[in-house]
Formats: sequence, C-alpha cells, structure tokens
Amino acid sequence: MPRIDRYILGQMLTLFGFFALVLVSVYWINRAVSLFDDLLNDGQTALVVLEFTMLTLPLVISVVLPVAAFAATAYGTNRLAGESEMVAMQAAGLSPWRLARPILVFGLSVGIMVTILVHGLVPLARERLAERQTEIAENVTAQFLRPGSFQYPTDGITLFIRDIATDGRLLDLFIEDARNPDNQITYTSEEALVVRTDTGPVLVLLQGMAQTLRYQGGRQNLAVTRFSEFSYDIGEMISSSDRRGRDLRDYSTWRLLTPDAELLEATGRTPPDARREAHERLAQPLLAPIAAMIGFATLLIGGYSRFGVWRQVFWAILGLIAVQFLTNAAANAAGRDPAMWPLLYLPAAFGGALCVLLLWLAARPRRLPGSAAGGVRT
Repeated sequence: MPRIDRYILGQMLTLFGFFALVLVSVYWINRAVSLFDDLLNDGQTALVVLEFTMLTLPLVISVVLPVAAFAATAYGTNRLAGESEMVAMQAAGLSPWRLARPILVFGLSVGIMVTILVHGLVPLARERLAERQTEIAENVTAQFLRPGSFQYPTDGITLFIRDIATDGRLLDLFIEDARNPDNQITYTSEEALVVRTDTGPVLVLLQGMAQTLRYQGGRQNLAVTRFSEFSYDIGEMISSSDRRGRDLRDYSTWRLLTPDAELLEATGRTPPDARREAHERLAQPLLAPIAAMIGFATLLIGGYSRFGVWRQVFWAILGLIAVQFLTNAAANAAGRDPAMWPLLYLPAAFGGALCVLLLWLAARPRRLPGSAAGGVRT
C-alpha cells in the first residue's frame, strides 16, 4: 500500500477508535441504566447487572460501528481540508477516485468487524442472555414462595404458604386465581413441590382440592374437584409475557437460512420469517463502507474554502439519514411480508449509487468564474 494510503488510513482508524469508544460508551451506559433499575428492583446483585450489560455490548457495538465510521471519515476529511493537506494531494494529481481508495479499505474493514459481530458474537450473546433471563425469571418466581404471608404475584392471583419444610416441600398451600371474574378457581393442597422443567418452574400440588366458581346467566355454580396430584404453572403467576418462545435473533445465520423443525417450533415462526432475519443480517455490514464513503465523498464537493466544509458536512449527515430511513422502511416492509426480503439490500444499493455520484461530481473539472466556452477574454 502506498505511503499516502497508509497515512489516510491511519488517520481514519485513529479517529474511528475515538468515535467508536465515545458512542459505544454513551449507548451502553444508556442501556445499562435501564437494566440496572429493572434488575435491582427484582432483587438482583450488581454482578448480575454487570453480566447483563456485558452481554448486550456486542449488539451495541454492531449498531454503533457504521455511525462511528461515518463520523471518523467526515471529521478526518474536514481536518485534512482545513489543514490544506487535501488541497496538496489534489494538486499533486490525486483524483477523488484515487483518494477514495484508502477510505474504501477503511469502510470494508469496519464492515468485516460488523460481519463478525452480527453473524457470530451477537447471536451467542443473545442466546446466553435469553438463558440468563429465564433463570432470573425463575428466581423472581421463587421470591413469591414465602411462608406465613399472603403474596400477590400479579393482578388476580393470591398465594399463601403456611410453611416450607427443610427438604423443600411447601406445606398447606393456597392459591386463588381470579383473573377471570366469570371463572374463579381456588386451589388448596396439603403439600406442594417446585419442579423445574424446560418451560419454567411448575408447582406440583399433592392431596388437594380445586374449587371452581362460575357465573352463568346471573347464577353461581360451584364445582369441587379433589386430586392426589396436580401441576400448576408458576410462570403464569408472574406474567404471560415470560412464557414467550425463543427469538429468531438467538440463532446463527446458517440455521436461519436453512430453518429446521426444531427452530420453527421453538420460535413459533415460519421459514420465510427465519430467512428474512438472515438476509437482514447479511445486509447490515454493507452499510459500514457506505457510511464511510458518504462521509468522505460529500466533503469533496465544492472544493477548497477558507470558511471550511461545514455545509458539505450538513449534506453528508442528510445523506446518511436518507440511507438509514430506507433501511428502516425496508425492514418494516420485510417484517410485514417476509417475501419482500430483497428490499433489505436496497439501502446499500442506493448508498453505493449516491457515493459514485458524489465522487463523479467531485472529479468534474470546475470552471473559473467569468470563463466562457471559448476561453477567458482579455
């Protein structure tokens, strides 16, 4: 690589490291504060909060890196222009197309980083985060199993346990489920056990009775059922939202491109949904070189000015916003209809065409003011 390319690339990488660190810190702290409040309210320790924030870090970095690449190229190009280095390079015969080569290498390098994150680290972190959230939900459920006092895990549920034996058995259990006013159920049992299953903790009631009070046509009907063994899902006492299936984003890209029955059953989604998620990951790294090239090519328009290139910076930001707007619109359209996944690559195509147009405009020869087609009159 020529020395001039190494110089420009070194400048961009240095600025990229600075902007990436700042943006990731701001984004991460914002997410950590909300996690801190939620987890501490559930009685979790600071180590659990730190673990959760670390598991969200790969996702934060993958989102921030393209923006950091844009900020680095825009600021770096502005500084090169302000210190007349860009003018000197162009005066030495380097065209905008030639100057864009190290920027393209820089953008592709950032794109490789994003690829590693979205196809490797982010799914692994999300899978581990889902497992830890399930464990935390079970621990939160266990907090309501307190002897000697009435507990209200959620609206319509009343729970009472007389005592807990040394071997873990719950003695003299009472549960009132009044979430449906027209069908209220009261469970009582002499003993109960907490059993962990793949879908969450379950209460196994032993030697008990279920009383169902129904309201039909203005009349009340009471049905009594005695049982020797009955299972009750504790997860329903917390929230039905805790019983959702796995997320498509927890799986690897290859499994999403070739979804099997196990994946579809765990997520409750269809094969087109899985493939749409995979294509969304494949399209995401393409935005990194596009963002870097927009930040560079836009600032070359207009030539040198002793007032700086802040007007071009404004147009560069607008260009990045347009690409991001298309990205969101394409994601929404593909989310409504997974068959429209080719739209996910439209923002990258639009951004690439915009960069080519900007470089072509920057490479066009400029006429001096007052010149005519036949030359300057004397």
